[in-house]
Amino acid sequence: MDAHVEFQNIHEPTSSSSSSSSLSCNSSSTSSSSSSSSSSSSSSSSFNASIVPLSDLRIKPLVPDQFCNDQWMRFSGIMGNGYNGIEWKEIEKRFDRLAITASGFDQHVVKWSDFAFCIGMQQSPEFANELLRALRGIRKDLKNYITKGELYSYWLRLTDPCYDSRIRIFFDLCDRNMNGKITDMDIKESVLLSASTNKLSLTHEEAEDYASLVMEFLDTEKRGYIEISEFETLFRISLAKGHLSTNRTPTMSHNSFPSKTYETFEEACSKAEILFRSHWRRGWIILVWLVICVILFTWKFIQYRHRTAFEVMGYCLSTAKGAAETLKFNMALVLLPVCRNTITWLRSNPRVNSVIPFNDNINFHKLIAGGIVVGVILHGGTHLACDFPRISSSDTSIFQQTIAPGFGYHQPSYLEILATTEVATGIVMVILMAIAFSLATKWPRRQSPSLPRSVRHITGYNTFWYSHHLFIPVYALLIIHSMFLFLTKNVAEKTTWMYIAIPVVIYAAERILRAIRSSRCEVQILKSLDVATDANDSFVMSLANKVQASFYPGKVMSLKLHKPEGFKYQSGMYIFIQCPQISPFEWHPFSLTSGPEDEYLSVHIRTLGDWSYQIYNLFQEAVLSGAKEYPKIYIDGPYGAASQDHVKYDMVVLIGLGIGATPFISILKDVVNGTKKEQSNNHNGCSLRKKGPIKAYLYWVTREQNSFDWFRDIMKEVSKSNQKQSVVEVHNFLTSIYQEGDARSTFISAIQALYHAKHGIDIISRTPVRTHFARPNWFSIFSKLAWRHRGAKIGVFYCGPSGLAKDLETMCTKFSTKTTTRFVFHKENY
Repeated sequence: MDAHVEFQNIHEPTSSSSSSSSLSCNSSSTSSSSSSSSSSSSSSSSFNASIVPLSDLRIKPLVPDQFCNDQWMRFSGIMGNGYNGIEWKEIEKRFDRLAITASGFDQHVVKWSDFAFCIGMQQSPEFANELLRALRGIRKDLKNYITKGELYSYWLRLTDPCYDSRIRIFFDLCDRNMNGKITDMDIKESVLLSASTNKLSLTHEEAEDYASLVMEFLDTEKRGYIEISEFETLFRISLAKGHLSTNRTPTMSHNSFPSKTYETFEEACSKAEILFRSHWRRGWIILVWLVICVILFTWKFIQYRHRTAFEVMGYCLSTAKGAAETLKFNMALVLLPVCRNTITWLRSNPRVNSVIPFNDNINFHKLIAGGIVVGVILHGGTHLACDFPRISSSDTSIFQQTIAPGFGYHQPSYLEILATTEVATGIVMVILMAIAFSLATKWPRRQSPSLPRSVRHITGYNTFWYSHHLFIPVYALLIIHSMFLFLTKNVAEKTTWMYIAIPVVIYAAERILRAIRSSRCEVQILKSLDVATDANDSFVMSLANKVQASFYPGKVMSLKLHKPEGFKYQSGMYIFIQCPQISPFEWHPFSLTSGPEDEYLSVHIRTLGDWSYQIYNLFQEAVLSGAKEYPKIYIDGPYGAASQDHVKYDMVVLIGLGIGATPFISILKDVVNGTKKEQSNNHNGCSLRKKGPIKAYLYWVTREQNSFDWFRDIMKEVSKSNQKQSVVEVHNFLTSIYQEGDARSTFISAIQALYHAKHGIDIISRTPVRTHFARPNWFSIFSKLAWRHRGAKIGVFYCGPSGLAKDLETMCTKFSTKTTTRFVFHKENY
């Protein structure tokens, strides 16, 4: 790799403000110490890395304040002084809760195994036990109990902020024989301990390699051991990654800018203006929808206010008829947001796309559904509770003079009214819609654990999908319902079919087109089968160059499909996949992870539901059994998504949680390929540039190390293309690791820095992309982006749980208001 090493200072001052969320507990730089705590964007994770001899590495001098820093090598859980740790009073309470009496002691004691709980390290008992061993030293009179006085002395040592005290504790932690010398075996054991504490997958062979690397770096005299003076050098790396350098000149990275919080500029926009710019398209659509609903309701309300039936039923009739008119409109409109082909076609027109928020089509569909619920309650509720009782109990003379012709001059009872065609169809429609609506809500659709077990068995995506198709009998019943009306015999007033005709035709045409197109987009799986297993235990199936399936840890499957002739798409789009062997009716959306210029299509499928488990098992069985017949795959698409809008910006920030990174992989490829084309055009004397970003940042947050296997090949491919261009910066965050500065992750951090400097590969992700520890500090990240790109317009794209989405959108508004950088938030909705 023709690049250079780059280690940024993780101790740059950041603002004490924070933003909390369900996924990021605290965005402050002074966050809690557990693995769920925030961490700063400490080191550059762009693809710039170097392979240099360890002899070329040098540590720049540290400033005095860094030797007494509560943020470095914190024995997390017991650190107080404002770092969300446990003060002595709390430790004392824990001690008292577990205290027992033991023979040989004249005071209460706790078992040595309770040490972890007492100091707040109950999640890391193995590390806490080794820490206790280091604190006790080489005493020969050790017992299995700890007194309160001993615990207090240990607490004083662990909370001592000075560098020498903490480095001595950590040295003793690694020095198994307590003889003042650390061998490569001691380092190996310490590496394995740190890896298991942070839930990292590490083999004994890898631990031996890392131990040899440390000895190569520290044991320059080849004595076979190191002492505390050499050991101190290793942890200066963790203390100041930004000071580790080579003789080469470092490049400027995302974190190399001054860690300033936002500043208010004269040109900064007001909050009202930012909110207007961000939401005006949603606003005018919703406003128009509400105005139409109000006009329709008012029109029918007034119309029936002047009819003779009003004398019998009063304002109940007007209310029911006004609600019925809005129901006609909304039952027609609710189909349009799910006409995906039409929306994809419309959004390709820049003018239309600039005024209609197509990214919110599913949200608008839900909003209209909410309007239908309100309409049903008003229409059906007033009929059942008010109109029908008044009809059956009204004065006979008034009935005969007003609405008798509509009932054949027979005044019906309440039950007779319920038995009529119009009422019976209405009741059945309400029941069907109630079922579909209930199963489409968040908890049933995602089989929430909070639901009773008996209910969970009949919920899930499949139940949602099938129940949503109850709309077919609902629309049929709606037509019948509209043809049999008590008070309207004039055909011209039976307008329901006029409302729904065009939307139903469009939707039906879409389904027909989808069926025809998908039947032509079968991925042919031929008989020849090659099966391979890569170094990471990922099974790979290649079927005559038509389909290739790879299986990764975490039950993730990657399908690489033969691209059908004439299949064109843009990065950020998605396709629907059907497997007839599972169900001939179910289609499921998956983001394309291949680039538009790739000669294949690829998707990554994580097993999160019934259908995904079944397709995973089908392909895995085909691989392992060597079957000659394999599952057929049909694809439909491509369809537009929010990520498509990345082409509107020169700079984009892509944020994915777990498998939520999939929509952004193709964008990374597209950005790199677009820059390569531009450079090629410039070389040939052509200055034309493809519209799209010139800089992309990807922030990928995951809680399992093996998640990095999912896109490892793609990351390497992008990094190879990105070496000379530096248009892409990738920042991986692994939340299972304790945040940088925590003693439990310090050893991993130091080895990560050494290994990356020598080999250009991160030991955690096993790619050129450096991995950050714990959750991102979004406030710090946005501060640095705002400082780096002053006056720019940055598109922020997010795919993941909705909890963090709200916080990120708030962050975008906040920084757009307080700085000259404008952040525009987009969220994927499927």
